[in-house]
Order: sequence, then C-alpha cells, then structure tokens
Amino acid sequence: MTVLEQPGSYRPTPPPAWQPRTDPTPLLPDPEPFRLLGTDAAADLDPELLRRLYGQLVRGRRYNTQATALTRQGRLAVYPSSTGQEACEVAAALVLQEQDWLFPSYRDTLAAVARGLDPVQALTLLRGDWHTGYDPHEHRVAPLCTPLATQLPHAVGLAHAARLKGDDVVALAMVGDGGTSEGDFHEALNFAAVWQAPVVFLVQNNGFAISVPLAKQTAAPSLAHKAVGYGMPGRLVDGNDAAAVHQVLSEAMRRARSGGGPTLVEAVTYRIEAHTNADDATRYRTDTEVEMWRAHDPIVLLERELTGRKLLDEAGMEAERQAAERMAADLRERMNQDPVLDPMDLFTHVYAEQTVQLREQADRLRAELAAAEELSPGHQEGTQR
Repeated sequence: MTVLEQPGSYRPTPPPAWQPRTDPTPLLPDPEPFRLLGTDAAADLDPELLRRLYGQLVRGRRYNTQATALTRQGRLAVYPSSTGQEACEVAAALVLQEQDWLFPSYRDTLAAVARGLDPVQALTLLRGDWHTGYDPHEHRVAPLCTPLATQLPHAVGLAHAARLKGDDVVALAMVGDGGTSEGDFHEALNFAAVWQAPVVFLVQNNGFAISVPLAKQTAAPSLAHKAVGYGMPGRLVDGNDAAAVHQVLSEAMRRARSGGGPTLVEAVTYRIEAHTNADDATRYRTDTEVEMWRAHDPIVLLERELTGRKLLDEAGMEAERQAAERMAADLRERMNQDPVLDPMDLFTHVYAEQTVQLREQADRLRAELAAAEELSPGHQEGTQR
C-alpha cells in the first residue's frame, strides 16, 4: 500500500487545466493602435518633449540617408535602414534612464545613436572592422544583434539579475516582426513573465521579414496579442506617432521599474527603404503601398502638430535641418578615413579572460603574420641591403 492509498491520506486536488491563472482582460491590447498626434489628447503633451522628439527625428532621417549613401560608396558593407521607423528608434532611446540598458537588433543603430553612441562606432560592425565597435557598458547599449531575436533572452537575463541585486535597472529590447517567429522570442517572453523581470519588449512591425509579409508569419490578431499567452500586457501603438510611442513605452518602463513585470509593445510602422542595400524591395511590394506610408511619415506627423500649435516655425525647422547636416558631414568625413586595423584585435573583448583555445589561435595568427612580413617585398629588400 502506498502512502496515498492509506485511509485519510492527503490527496491534493490540482486546479482544472482550463482555469486561467490571471484575468486575461487587462492584458489585451487596444483594438486599434494607440495614437496621440492629431487627436484632442495631443494638446496636453509637453511642448519641450515634442520639440526634442522632432529634432531627433530630423537628425535620424539624415543619419539614415547618409549611412545608405556610405554603402553605395563602399564605406559600409551593409546597412539596414530604419527610414520610416525613426519614431520607434528615437522614442526607445529617450525613455531610458541613464542606468537602463538598450538591447538593439541590427536595424537599430539609430536608437543607439539617439542613446548617445558615436555614429561612427554604431556603424563599425556594419563596416566589418570590429566585433561590436563600441564599449557596451559606456552607454548601456548591448552589442548590435544580427541573429534574429537572440538579444531578447540576454535582455531578460540582465533585467532579472539586476532585480535580484536590487539595482534600479530596466532593459528595453527591440526586435522586428520577423523576430517574433523565432524560438528566442518565446523563451524570452516566457522567462520574463514567470520571473516578472523588469524588461520591455518593443516589436517594430514594419510589415515584412525581409520579403515575407506579416500575414505569412502569424495568424494572431496582432503581435501585441501574443503577450496575453505569456501573462503580460500587450500594447498596440502607431509606430509613426513619436509622441504615442514615447508615452506607451514610458508607461511600460514605469511599470517594469515599480515591480509590475514585463510588457510587450507592438509599434505598427513601415520600412520605407529596402531591407538592406542588397535587397530589391520592388519584387515583393508595390510603389503605391510605399507612397501610402510616406503620407504617414513620422516627421510629417510631428511637424504638423508642432506648426499647428505654433510651437515650431520655418526658422526652427531650418535650424534642425542644419544640425542634421553638420552631423552627417562629420559622419561622412570620419567614415571616409581608412581605419588602422590590427588583426590581433580579433581576440580582444571576446572573453574577459582569454581561453586556452583563443590563446592558441592568437599565437598561430601571430606566427602567420610574422611569416607574411618576412615574405613581403619591403622586408626582403631591407634584408638584402
């Protein structure tokens, strides 16, 4: 006779499998993307914040066009433009406090620059010159992530560790709609919700995972609805409305900071340019579709709000354009300088302490470089003299 078969033994009754652990109603996103610009609620927005967002959007657009031009000049190997998505990029950077961390994808160099990162350092990885191109700890910006969604579990781990240590840190992780089809997305959201980690997930739904439209990736009502299955709130926002994205992300950051756990924010936006300079977007979308989204440009939306409220005039717009041009000129000048590269840097910043294998590889490369130097014409001429 087993213990559970004895008379009067305790038999725990598990809850029915269908019983929800939490009420799903408060977790559901709005039926339509949240908007502020052009609505009555916009009158309550902070004018200084709106002007700051506008300046960052103008510089961000110029940064995108300059970086795209650098690829055509051979100064960048590849550039995934965020033209059309600048409102998401800028808002993500501006909601962070100094101690918070940003976890960007490969398309989010603008968010890193808006966070304070040197534009040249932000592009160094895409130039092929360095592992990352910057010190992640300096600005609390994790390395740009080229594999889809692998930065999301890292963001959760950092946020969870910070909470265990008692640090006032929130992680904001950015990902595209294509990244939501990856297993890392599921794992990150599941762990974040179970641990109630202070992390915010920002999904920039720009309509395509390279050439695959969203309808071929998911049958969910929205990507924000996916949050409910993990037990966290989902928010749906107009990703071209900079003020709305800033407000929704600010609320999610406050919730995470106060111990309320993670939030999934879906920003509905559009990638105006091709996936990268190696992509031909005309093969999978029409010019009519692109022009429709140009009419919903984030800069135009904010400019209309500011000028309509007499918070911005032509002189103010020109001043922002000139500041953007100075930034672009500096970026162009420094990117046109050939960098001095040391092949041994391949082994720097891989681990805090080099492994045995890395040391062996470094020794082999050092020997190969020395042998190549001996065979070089300049070295042989010097030896003959």
